[in-house]
Amino acid sequence: MIKRDLYLQRLIDRMNNGSIKVITGIRRCGKSVLLFDIFGEYLLQQGIDKGHIIKFAFDSEDDLEKIGENMLDLAENKRKVDPHKFSAYIKSKLTDDGKYYLLLDEVQQLGSFEAVLNSYLYKKNLDVYVTGSNSKFLSSDILTEFRGRGDEVRVYPLSFSEFYSAKGGDKYDAWDEYHLYGGMPALFERNTEEQKIEYLKTLMSKVYLSDIVERNHVQYPDEMDSIVDFLCSAIGSLTNPKKISDTLKSIKGKSISDVTAKNYLGYLTDAFLFDSAKRYDVKGKKYFETPLKYYMADVGLRNARLNFRQVEENHIMENVIFNELKVRGYSVDVGVVESKETIEGKRKLKQLEIDFVANKGSKKYYIQSAYEMPTEEKLRQEKRSLIKVGDSFKKLVIVKENIRPQTDEEGIVTMGLINFLLDQNSLDL
Repeated sequence: MIKRDLYLQRLIDRMNNGSIKVITGIRRCGKSVLLFDIFGEYLLQQGIDKGHIIKFAFDSEDDLEKIGENMLDLAENKRKVDPHKFSAYIKSKLTDDGKYYLLLDEVQQLGSFEAVLNSYLYKKNLDVYVTGSNSKFLSSDILTEFRGRGDEVRVYPLSFSEFYSAKGGDKYDAWDEYHLYGGMPALFERNTEEQKIEYLKTLMSKVYLSDIVERNHVQYPDEMDSIVDFLCSAIGSLTNPKKISDTLKSIKGKSISDVTAKNYLGYLTDAFLFDSAKRYDVKGKKYFETPLKYYMADVGLRNARLNFRQVEENHIMENVIFNELKVRGYSVDVGVVESKETIEGKRKLKQLEIDFVANKGSKKYYIQSAYEMPTEEKLRQEKRSLIKVGDSFKKLVIVKENIRPQTDEEGIVTMGLINFLLDQNSLDL
């Protein structure tokens, strides 16, 4: 079993806190395994009686049969699981006053699940953990449905360190595979390149996109497909709904309004397929509402969507760094610093970009992703925006080259990508 120690610890830290633990994330990223297998095993190791660990998966025929439901009937009648049947089943399992742990998978399939789960908040001997894949369930709005007592744990596809812990061998060979096929856990069950490619393509078309189209009643699925292609091709580039609309019109001859493009972007981010980063004026301490940068939840899915035609390692590296920062619990922005420079004999203001400004509590880091720095001029160029920041927070340049962390006279740290990814404390080295 692939270790997901970071997420396990986050669940452990939230045990018995009086809230409903809501495990969110893209489909097939390992939420069910984390909850049922990894966390379930942890509870057993802590001496919790097996009868006090109640597991129920709403997409399991075996579990549905326990309450007199079946998947065929639910599908044919387009209905959800009867909440009365489920509640009666859970009540029958609570036979004493000891602490019970209720682990529910794909809970959005349960009718009136908000009301059912809220009723469990009053049971002092019940600690509840749920996963789901419905967009409304996964959005921040659902946490308010739990009367302020929903506690989210976001799960991502395998980080490089998780991937390497399972893969082993030479870490640079592991990177070569990871930056191509990404970190969807089920890839370890596919032995050939053809199987991996087919799996990733199927996930994109048959699982993620078809699900988004159906769930959001998308009227123009071809146009949304084009937006997905655009975002995958332009990973880490600034964009907005108008730019997307104009691009589709000029390149593909497809007419789509700015409003529709904005809605489709929202569907894609709600499903956790993409994430966005706002531009932040570091000195002015304000956000620019547009344009944004978009990054994909998994680089293997991105590569598969583009038929592995645009495997530019520099852009993929930037996407992986963004995801790694999110995995570690940071909020991530794109930094903007204004600099007065002489251009054609005139003093002008120029905006310099910092790839990532990572924040978590009192911690802040300014990070540049630089695939390679072959010349001194390139090195100065990458560090230029960092130098202009002018505050005392840590500044780093991450490069593909295998180098140990080193600090220059400006206090800027340069480190190799693999060192950054494999050490959870690398930002503080």
